[in-house]
Amino acid sequence: MARNPIKTAHSKPDKTPLQLPNSPIISTAYLESSTITMMAARSPSLQHWNLKASTFRSRTTKLSRPTVRMQTRIHRLIEDQGFVLMPGCYDALSAAVVQQSGFSAGFISGYALSASLLGKPDFGLLTPPEMAATARTVCAAAQAIPIIADADTGGGNALNVQRTIKDLIAAGAAGCFLEDQAWPKKCGHMHGKQVIPAEEHAAKIASARDAIGDSDFFLVARTDARATSAKTGLSDAISRANLYMEAGADACFVEAPRNDDELKEIGHQTKGYRVCNMIEGGVTPLHTPEELQAMGFHLIVYPLATVYASARALVDVLKTLKENGTTRDHLQKMATFEEFNQLVKLESWFELEARYSKLKSAIGVKSCEGLGEGEINSKVVSTKEGDHVNFKTTIHHSPKELL
Repeated sequence: MARNPIKTAHSKPDKTPLQLPNSPIISTAYLESSTITMMAARSPSLQHWNLKASTFRSRTTKLSRPTVRMQTRIHRLIEDQGFVLMPGCYDALSAAVVQQSGFSAGFISGYALSASLLGKPDFGLLTPPEMAATARTVCAAAQAIPIIADADTGGGNALNVQRTIKDLIAAGAAGCFLEDQAWPKKCGHMHGKQVIPAEEHAAKIASARDAIGDSDFFLVARTDARATSAKTGLSDAISRANLYMEAGADACFVEAPRNDDELKEIGHQTKGYRVCNMIEGGVTPLHTPEELQAMGFHLIVYPLATVYASARALVDVLKTLKENGTTRDHLQKMATFEEFNQLVKLESWFELEARYSKLKSAIGVKSCEGLGEGEINSKVVSTKEGDHVNFKTTIHHSPKELL
């Protein structure tokens, strides 16, 4: 399906084709120690940084890159709705519930997946293949809505990022977050975080953009620089976010602003689409989507609401069971047998079972016509239109036995 180009380089996106800058940040970036004074001269955004210890150098003089970025499902949702509210989902069941609850998109949080898959904190323990495997089951369970995955730091350098991105695309994800923390990373609202040089992460963003190609995949560049300094962290984070947008991101995400003034500054000073993270108990004040939209944000993520609610529900029901030896007095806080079966769409599976049972019988009778006693018939039987497949049926019984 053709996608329309969209401009993402300023605060009010429209349908004008996005002309990417003649960026020195190109796909065949080699992570080596060198000075990139020439690069800084070509890109005002890079002049802000001390680049003498840069880890970025290109072995080619210039690579052509697409000048028009194609519109994705997430772009269209933002255009249609003004903002997109994305609850977290950490497995197939939670994704199905997000979809059935009427949300237009979902988000796989690395924090939530570390807890649900590993039983461990968001401390750099989750791997990109584990996220990709979960994305596959989550996207299959919620096929009607786009799912964005948390790619953390991308699994390493700019080359590792390409594999991570391609694995997520193959899994069915509609986008990812890619952050500039040093590995091993931590949850964005924890202390003790470190960030890599800005130009190194810009190279990773450019690498991710090249890996995406013309896929329907929305790239969010996240920076955790706000936490690195009480005095300069916010300005550093804003500068990084804008640099990452120039490198090829579709949206920027300044993690963990401390108050409304910081939220408003991010909303006014960063380019393109903006992401805001609402974590219950985190350092950022909670707001409604409408309030955040007024501050300049387009994607509002509630990554942990579902896993926090599930964790509390588990603790409560198990406490009741341990103390009372029964859940009889806890039933009003639990889904009923019927309600749960509706969530997993049990009835549709019964319908499929009945359909193919009838089809099996019809195929058996058709295969038996004209056969003698004890004969074996191996043939392809074409089903009626709508059954999608042809069945190869081998009969090991006589017609009388089957009838």
